[in-house]
Amino acid sequence: METFFDTEDLPWVDHPTVRNVTIKKIITTQQFGKDSPSILMVKIPVDVEVPEHVHTESEDILFVVSGRGMMWVDEAGEVLLCKGEVVRVPRNTKHRIFDVTDEIIVYDVFSPGIL
Repeated sequence: METFFDTEDLPWVDHPTVRNVTIKKIITTQQFGKDSPSILMVKIPVDVEVPEHVHTESEDILFVVSGRGMMWVDEAGEVLLCKGEVVRVPRNTKHRIFDVTDEIIVYDVFSPGIL
């Protein structure tokens, strides 16, 4: 188990469920055990949407590194995703990303981990 590593060395891979979205697996439960969070970089190209979905077992915390788009979170409404924004999506909460006008890169943390 590595303690230090450079995320630039990690490959972008296809998102397991969302077409045209890619991820970098920074920290996963497969690497660090079932008590670990999952930490990913997520890249969403212009005009690609992440459809409405729910994480039943994990909280989802997104930190926008770059880009611009919109996110809808049930019971909270819409928020502009742009550099520096943080969005917390509680478990069992519907959410989606849409209207991506500048490729979005998100630092995404799931607790407990999902991957």
